[in-house]
Amino acid sequence: MLAACVFVSGCTKLGSNPDQSAGTAGSARHSWTIPGTLRVGIQAPPNTLNPILASNTTESAIDRLMFDPLVSVDASGKKQVPILAQTVPTLENGGISKDGLTLTYHLRKGVVWHDGAPFSSKDVKFTWAAIVNRNNNVIATNGYDLVQSVDTPDDYTVVFHMKKPFSPAINTLFAESDDPFEVLPAHLLATLHDVNHIAFNGAPIGTGPFKFVKWARGDHLELAPNDKYFLGAPKLKHVLIRIIPDENTELNELRSHELDWQFEASPDQYQALKAIPDIAIVLQDKNEIERFTVNTKHPPLDDVRVRQALAYAIDVRRLTDSLTFGSATTADQDLPPFMWAHSTTVSRYPYDLEKAKSLMREAGWTPGPDGVLQKNGKRLSLELVTNSTNVTRRAGMVQTQAMLRRLGIEAQIKLYLGSLLFDTMPNGGILQSGKFDLAWAGWVAGIDPDQSSVFLCSAQPPNGNNTARYCNQQQDEAQGVALRNFAIPVRKAAYTQIEALLSRDLPEISIWWPRQIQPVSPDFKGFTPNPVTETWNAYQWDI
Repeated sequence: MLAACVFVSGCTKLGSNPDQSAGTAGSARHSWTIPGTLRVGIQAPPNTLNPILASNTTESAIDRLMFDPLVSVDASGKKQVPILAQTVPTLENGGISKDGLTLTYHLRKGVVWHDGAPFSSKDVKFTWAAIVNRNNNVIATNGYDLVQSVDTPDDYTVVFHMKKPFSPAINTLFAESDDPFEVLPAHLLATLHDVNHIAFNGAPIGTGPFKFVKWARGDHLELAPNDKYFLGAPKLKHVLIRIIPDENTELNELRSHELDWQFEASPDQYQALKAIPDIAIVLQDKNEIERFTVNTKHPPLDDVRVRQALAYAIDVRRLTDSLTFGSATTADQDLPPFMWAHSTTVSRYPYDLEKAKSLMREAGWTPGPDGVLQKNGKRLSLELVTNSTNVTRRAGMVQTQAMLRRLGIEAQIKLYLGSLLFDTMPNGGILQSGKFDLAWAGWVAGIDPDQSSVFLCSAQPPNGNNTARYCNQQQDEAQGVALRNFAIPVRKAAYTQIEALLSRDLPEISIWWPRQIQPVSPDFKGFTPNPVTETWNAYQWDI
């Protein structure tokens, strides 16, 4: 998801919390509304309409209009919803074996692809094979690569045999994960060497609530309802997705009511959006965090007292208030409050400059003649990095630089293109290569609280996303418990321990939990995005 968000918001990719509820304007439509036609504005043009090749949230949202997963979650993010699966596998119903190594899905009957071919278990098995096929340009295979094999005893049963127990499996495999993949049609694609450059990617066939009609590249896409959709015929008659690269242009088109939905507006436009009459704003909860990643291998940041001093010296509440205009909530950990694994027992670091100075003295750092801290004749200078295209982060870095200066730390800001900041280690990516002291970036995950790829000792680059180079054996053991056990109480206890260790050791300093801003027409009804996908229930939408 780190890579996915480079294309969208520069971050390292449930339920809705509406600022105003969408679709509460009563039965009468406004004069500008086209009955049955939803007009959507997106900034990033899709590169593909093949769901397993999606690399950003825009592509994933569009794909979900035409394709389906096995399992989703509702708007609260707390209740799993079967989609192509007839029921959600659990320990209680036998869908998950006692040893966690066998996952059995019973599929819905009567589902057909847009071309009329029947959907079956063969499609699920093929799509799994395509995801782990190294010939395909799939952005991430987390979870799918832990599947040893897939059996299809009949057309409506799929059995995943796991290499080892993986408790996030049901929320990962064709579900609302970091990279939410949907199922592809085996009857059209199974004989191909790869699916990277095929006609299907520009004119797809899915099982979803809407059918592909037209893609005028660089301008717009058009979709029509799938009247045979297995969950019920969609209420919308036409979906027009317009590509508008400039967000100010989108804002003006919202004012003139030429758009019914601006997909994922940025925080710096929140105040302007609230001033537009006849616009509802849905604030979408996500398993997302804006954070400072701390390079724990770089002295003096290898000293936990110095990391704790930074946490006291950086006023994250002020950063949140001044930069998000009320659209986000100040964070004290990576897991947001709506998630069941959120902990209430973490160490907290309210702004306290004197406490920060005391910790620095304890660590042996004292002010030099110009006020900059020094130790053994060496000045304390840190390199702060973020992506140059993110206006919010750039402004936040300037504020952070001033806050650190008050502590006595000299901070230099370096801005990088997202393509370099978030690139892989072999390609010289700044975060993966560890060429920073503090990095302001974001992390977006799926509906499961698993964040082992960010904090395990073994996940340090190039083997994962532990760009803080953090390693704690107690934390590794707790992560193992969380990943091996499917019982929620056991996992919750493990995450309580994980969050306690992270808040003490501070491989990252949490800044805020974003809520995705979704401006919509008040005539747009049924829009209730879940924490991963805005379009999960599109068949219920109306305008």
